[in-house]
Amino acid sequence: MTLATHKPAQIIRTERGLTISGTRISLYAVMDLLKGGRSHPEIRQHFHLSKEQLQAALEYLQAHSVEAEYQEVVEQCERIRQDWQARNQERVARIAAKQRTPEQAKLWQKLQAQKSIWNTASWPIWDRPQYSQ
Repeated sequence: MTLATHKPAQIIRTERGLTISGTRISLYAVMDLLKGGRSHPEIRQHFHLSKEQLQAALEYLQAHSVEAEYQEVVEQCERIRQDWQARNQERVARIAAKQRTPEQAKLWQKLQAQKSIWNTASWPIWDRPQYSQ
């Protein structure tokens, strides 16, 4: 029988950048939530982190200057988003121009009606009413 060993949480550099050991959570994702004003308990809950893991991330952020690297990651993500948006723009236009069958048209109208209800609602996403059949 092999006993599980408890390794202390630490920040490691992977191909994805600075990461909390034992997870796939980057330090940049934690920084995003911190910059967004999230509390420590909210961040722990969002990423399912232990107190030790979050503490390791916070200590690393205090001890090291990673702001420049964070900005690079943010800019790279924005470039990737814009690239995919441009790629998909032509495809979306082509799909929108296709003729719909009567059944598709009926479903499209139902979808648009549901979207208008959801877009005007002020409910949190997890509390919104379910689609009706």
